[in-house]
Amino acid sequence: MHYHWQENTLLLHCLIQPRASTNEIAGVHDGRLKVRLTASPVDGQANLALLQAVGKWFGVSKSQVQIVRGSTGRQKTLLILQPSKLPDEADVKK
Repeated sequence: MHYHWQENTLLLHCLIQPRASTNEIAGVHDGRLKVRLTASPVDGQANLALLQAVGKWFGVSKSQVQIVRGSTGRQKTLLILQPSKLPDEADVKK
């Protein structure tokens, strides 16, 4: 499963594709939510873009999104504090 709820906090397991043509959620791939980002994985650019995009998609500030595992790889686990909206593409149900 690509997500897990802990009260009002969402743990989201992601597979990141940097250097894509657009920032988007591209469904579930190998048990992880596939996220495409336009940013390059150089100097933390993709991680910053990920925090901003996920914050926008889930209705929270980027400070409410944390990378808790995989900060240097393509497979990451994100912690989202009190998401105010759940995008249909993410397929996360509370």
